Amino acid sequence: MATAWRRRSAAYLLVLPVVLWLAVFFVVPFFVRFSLSLQTGDLVSGFRQTFHWSVYPNLLSAYHDQLVRSVWYAGAATIATILLGYPAAYWIAFYGGRRKSTYLFLLLLPFFVTFVLRTVAWQFLLGDNGLLLGPLHDHHVVSAGFHVLATSWAVIGGLAYNYLPFTVLPIYVALERIDRRLIEAAADLYAARTATFLRIVLPLSIPGVFAAVLLTFVPATTDYVEAAILGGPGQTMIGNIIQTLYLTNADYPGASALSVVVTGALLVFVLLYARVLGTRDVFRVTAA
Repeated sequence: MATAWRRRSAAYLLVLPVVLWLAVFFVVPFFVRFSLSLQTGDLVSGFRQTFHWSVYPNLLSAYHDQLVRSVWYAGAATIATILLGYPAAYWIAFYGGRRKSTYLFLLLLPFFVTFVLRTVAWQFLLGDNGLLLGPLHDHHVVSAGFHVLATSWAVIGGLAYNYLPFTVLPIYVALERIDRRLIEAAADLYAARTATFLRIVLPLSIPGVFAAVLLTFVPATTDYVEAAILGGPGQTMIGNIIQTLYLTNADYPGASALSVVVTGALLVFVLLYARVLGTRDVFRVTAA
């Protein structure tokens, strides 16, 4: 009895730091924002609790387009990263040989530079007179009115570029965990490479794809850097609206209400995603 109690106590103690971290940095701030969202006032006279519930329908009506655009951009960027990242992870896992660590390091090397600087670099590359479009304009390969910046493609491309490692790494881990004897058995049974991939490799790597979707879609939905640097007035995302309400308009209740809506929607998405697809394999791949 005493041994079982000590084992349970050890398990609770091991998980206690994570619980405290979530409580301090997620649960408490969430309820503080929720309380602030229902207050009214301003910086001069202060804010007081008035349970101003109408702030939610008013803000959803005012910024509905930015919410939908954020989901669309994040979804498109997630699909792009999977289409780009899966072949790269597959090649490294199955054909990387002894240089797998080197290839993964090279993949991560650009990300030793800060997030904002990487995005600003793309602004120089994609500008009308930049390294990519400048020569094309000079040689009349594209029309003078053709531009990439301030379009939705620029924002989606920036999101896909910055979140690509969050897609490649979990897929690579899932591919690495596949027992190679299964593939050898398929070859011994004269299975074609396409059939082996579709019936063995792809199903067993799905937990990595699920983890990649979570690690890419969730932060991309609330991102505001790409839309601010690579986009224009017509590409603002919900993160840009929250930033403006907080830092420019000092509308703390409005910004808090929008952040509560976004956080709540993403939590529902993650819970439904985990409920439908299961969590054990996904979290195992993510932790690895």
